[in-house]
Amino acid sequence: MQSASVKLHKIEAGAFMADGGAMFGVVPKRVWQRRYPCNEENFCVLNMRCLVVKTEDRLMLVDTGTGQKQIDYLKYYRISGVVDFEEELIKLGYSAEEVTDVILTHLHFDHCGSSTKYNEDKTEIVPTFPNADYWVGKTQWENFLNPNVREGDSYFPENMLPIEKAGKLRLVANDQFISPDVEVKIFNGHTVGQLVPYINLGDKTLVYVGDVIPLLASLPIAWVSAYDTFPITSMEDKERMLSDAVEKKQILLFEHDAYNECCTVQKINGKYRVNKIFKLDEIG
Repeated sequence: MQSASVKLHKIEAGAFMADGGAMFGVVPKRVWQRRYPCNEENFCVLNMRCLVVKTEDRLMLVDTGTGQKQIDYLKYYRISGVVDFEEELIKLGYSAEEVTDVILTHLHFDHCGSSTKYNEDKTEIVPTFPNADYWVGKTQWENFLNPNVREGDSYFPENMLPIEKAGKLRLVANDQFISPDVEVKIFNGHTVGQLVPYINLGDKTLVYVGDVIPLLASLPIAWVSAYDTFPITSMEDKERMLSDAVEKKQILLFEHDAYNECCTVQKINGKYRVNKIFKLDEIG
């Protein structure tokens, strides 16, 4: 998908299985299962849909999936189809060295694992995108260094500390523009300091919603995941995001939904509803 000054590409970085009860929290299975399928063990397939943003002078990447480093440790999640970002970028006509910015919505393993890699002789872990600045929410970084008891198992030092060591870490304390076409806004709830990129496409704005709304089925305000650290804050910040999306006719891009990529939303009788569903490539 492209506009006059921005080109967008998705990278499907792999998939994993998550417990449906955890994904939908207090919502009964007989209700959520009508909107999102699960297998006989109650597991739902979740994608890791990352985004490449090419502007006139920047090559930006949003999130990097799990990577390969912790695959064995994370076997509970049945991770599959993990891609090599360097190879995927070459397919798109770019290289890892050309990436100028990596925006990490947050630092749970399924969002930042491919940010680092083993070097050629397997003796050191180094940034995968050596010339890029890595953008992370300031409070998210602080939480990564000193995690609460619920999130500790989701953070791996080797995913991020080599980036800090290389001097490539950039912390975001407030909403700010990374480039003239890309603004990051801070949303809390799922975790603290989650960054959500807002990408200006001229007459449209694309919102990479991350884990604020992980699935299209998660659209209702009260449908928040049991993984969310602060569920009431999740609901409040989701309301803020959806209200803005309706008012400004923004497009939402889902990171984890295995069946739906993008949608617009509307508000009917006080509730947020899907308006249109489409793929990223169909945004014209």
